[in-house]
Amino acid sequence: MAETEDFLVRELHPEDDDIFKEPMRKRRRSDRDQRFRAFPSVEQSALKEYEKLESRTRRVLSNTYQKLIQSVFLDDNIPNSIKYLINRLLALIEKPSLDPIYIGLFGSTGAGKSSLINAIIQQAMFLPVSGESICTSCIVQVSSGCCEQYEAKIHLLSDQEWKEELKNLTTLLHRTEGPGGEEEDAWDRGDAAEEAVWQLGLWVGSGAQGRNYIQYCRCWRLSRVPDHVLLPQAGELSVKLDPYIRTQRRDWDGGSAETHIWPLIKLVEVTLPKSELIPEGVVLVDIPGTGDFNSKRDEMWKKTIDKCSVIWVISDIERISGGRAHEDLLNESMKACQRGFCRDLALVVTKSDKLHLPEYLRERKVGNEAIQSQREAVLERNEMIKLQRNKILKDKLKRKLPADSRALEASELVYTVSAQEYWQQAVLTEEETEIPKLREYIRRRLLDKKKRTVTKYVTEAFGLLLLTDSFSCTDHMQNEYLHMSGLRRFVEEKIQLLEKAIDQCFAHIARPLQEGIWNARSSYRRILGACLVRSRGNQGFHQTLKAVCLKNGIYASRTLARIDLNEAITQPIYEQIDPIFGRIFRSGKTTDGSALIPHIDAFKLSLQEKMTEIGIRNGWKYDSYKNTFLIQEISAILGGLEEHILRKRRKIYESLTTSVQNDLKPCYEEAAQITGKKACERMKDVLRRGVDRQVAEGMFERAQERMQHQFQQLKVFDLCSLHSGPRGLLGEHGKEGQRWRN
Repeated sequence: MAETEDFLVRELHPEDDDIFKEPMRKRRRSDRDQRFRAFPSVEQSALKEYEKLESRTRRVLSNTYQKLIQSVFLDDNIPNSIKYLINRLLALIEKPSLDPIYIGLFGSTGAGKSSLINAIIQQAMFLPVSGESICTSCIVQVSSGCCEQYEAKIHLLSDQEWKEELKNLTTLLHRTEGPGGEEEDAWDRGDAAEEAVWQLGLWVGSGAQGRNYIQYCRCWRLSRVPDHVLLPQAGELSVKLDPYIRTQRRDWDGGSAETHIWPLIKLVEVTLPKSELIPEGVVLVDIPGTGDFNSKRDEMWKKTIDKCSVIWVISDIERISGGRAHEDLLNESMKACQRGFCRDLALVVTKSDKLHLPEYLRERKVGNEAIQSQREAVLERNEMIKLQRNKILKDKLKRKLPADSRALEASELVYTVSAQEYWQQAVLTEEETEIPKLREYIRRRLLDKKKRTVTKYVTEAFGLLLLTDSFSCTDHMQNEYLHMSGLRRFVEEKIQLLEKAIDQCFAHIARPLQEGIWNARSSYRRILGACLVRSRGNQGFHQTLKAVCLKNGIYASRTLARIDLNEAITQPIYEQIDPIFGRIFRSGKTTDGSALIPHIDAFKLSLQEKMTEIGIRNGWKYDSYKNTFLIQEISAILGGLEEHILRKRRKIYESLTTSVQNDLKPCYEEAAQITGKKACERMKDVLRRGVDRQVAEGMFERAQERMQHQFQQLKVFDLCSLHSGPRGLLGEHGKEGQRWRN
């Protein structure tokens, strides 16, 4: 053991040629210094120590793996326990140093997302700034790396995907010619049709409305679009990316002869060289609008939101109060906390330097001190907004999320920033724009994650190395196997108890789910009716409704409000289950036993205590290889199980809307085929009758059963993992290890 412990504090490459050893070490140190330039000196020192510790551990693991492979190379009958050890060593060696931290900037067009990213990375016009005519057209990810140049990877729709997009857009624009028909006489196009014409116009140029699907296919070839761009200057890359991520807003009348191809783009990944402001390992994601009409881009939109561990809801200071778009964005972000990996949620109020001083002074009702300048007024107003919006946001989060959610523990939930003043500093100082505060937030998150990741990695590695070191030791082996048999029986009993606890945990969702079903049955007609009515009547709405039906109940646009009929009619169910659903997947303990993870943690703790008890009774030292290895391996196995639970959570949460969408698919398809006179009313009638029929046939009850089935599947997977994990590990270790030594 002493030899193994020494492995972790010194580098083991005595066989390396000194000619090659020193230059490699210098390059690594140089690269490490470049990656940490975004951090102050104290934090740099801490990160370098984490990197050194991880690097040394990887070298020791690699050395041990090679020696173990050599020792069993000619053995035709390798025990399963040795195979397990080899596979675990290889898995740790290949394990990524740090999973990226995705920070999603989620907001409407013109809210200031791109301007904020530009300020954070200190590149004034790098991403398109939504002004009078220009806006960002697709999801853009910005990160930094060790490369010397600016790099962009362009992810395109496949050939099949963009042809499907063409079909949908041309179907949306199709109208039957006929005397007196609504589509002929009242051809005042709706929002969906206007957007379709706009997209096709940007894509193929003028005359988009007069062409058919075949003509569109002939006039464009996907091969014209490169998938990789590499340039030395930020400005050069920005110009090169113009056709892919910038477009004119739909309501802009200035006209453009330029052909833009953003409808073909799913995602653009941009990598900055050696940034002093954004550390490597952080990805800033510009997420425009509330979805996309194209199915693949809309799917990418949702997945991008769900993979973000941090979401900043971006809202213009002039739209923050009472705007529907702002509320929709907040609701979507809170859903991401329920179904995705989001742990931190904050409201970032942009353009906070905007203030009309005479009007503000006239309406000012706080403070006794006189305002002496524009700056004082802006700072006072911003502080008031922080206090007000912080309370409102915290109250909303409390209604949706568990009490121990990280988002609720944050000291600051609201930031007031000004990208324009960051550059000009005419009114506010750089610190007062709060751009540096957001950078500090990013650094803190990365530093904290790096510390936790390296600590966990070294702990796992130490357990494996202790076990490897023990293969020369034969003390107490016969007694150990007997005690392992008793430990396996203990594990089996605990698994049975855990199964009952999981059943009780999931049982908490049954009553709210049933009440939600009752509420949905009694309110679906009213909700559906509200979705199908427009204040200006049917004029132009039939094209938007057709777009909804073509996409199985969903119409998503980068610039318009998202329409989701499936989500709307299941909302009464979610209102009932959201609080308890959040409690089931929370990490902290609950008084009613409704949280799943604490039950697994309790199982782990009881197993560790039992192993320690057996170890002491069997003569093991408290920190012996056996006890340490088994405890750490069980922690690793159960840690992987917890990660699976978090990934499965999204599928369970969305099972209600997915079930309803599947049941209503024939209804949507029928409505989408309707053309001619009074098409809009006929589509509405088909939808109403179709939903009524499905509800009568048990649509909501089927959704209930499917969610319960998803919970049951999760339980089965958890128990199977425990049988094949801790129990399997204990089942093989003693007997096969003894045979291999002999």
